Amino acid sequence: MQRVEIKYSYEDYLHLPDDGKRYQIIGGKLYRMPAPVPYHQRVSRKLGRILDEYVTEKGLGEVFDAPCDVVFSDMDIVQPDLFFISKEREYIIEEKNIRGAPDLIVEILSPRSDYLDRKVKVELYEEYGVKEYWLVDPDRREVEVLTLTSEGYRYKSMGAFNKSFYSPLLKLEVKLSEVF
Repeated sequence: MQRVEIKYSYEDYLHLPDDGKRYQIIGGKLYRMPAPVPYHQRVSRKLGRILDEYVTEKGLGEVFDAPCDVVFSDMDIVQPDLFFISKEREYIIEEKNIRGAPDLIVEILSPRSDYLDRKVKVELYEEYGVKEYWLVDPDRREVEVLTLTSEGYRYKSMGAFNKSFYSPLLKLEVKLSEVF
């Protein structure tokens, strides 16, 4: 007996149930994500506020938060926790979704999303040219900053509790005490 793998598309995604869950499609594979826990949301809110205030003050572009669809292709649709799109690339912002790679994506890890965020999404974001990717680990109270190079992602900064991390893309230093 041959196993048939179902491949999902953006059209399938649009017809998924509105059941309060977050769905993402990567490589045609459907991922269902449970609702984030309150601590995740608290970290997201604080980091989002820091990013939005900085980006707005400097006139760099726009910051978005989940749920907001980022459509890389018909078979790759994600809802990052936070993301930034520069003024120069605002043309990817459409009425119903984002069509293309944000400049910066932030994913806040949870036990259920760790493999997806650290392996599957690293490869996806690298493939589509996301310039910078932050992996935020609330349990360990640290942030890893990956920067896209011609060889792929390279770790550029890592902040541990009571220290800070640096975004080469935004030229922004963030104290972790303001996030966790």
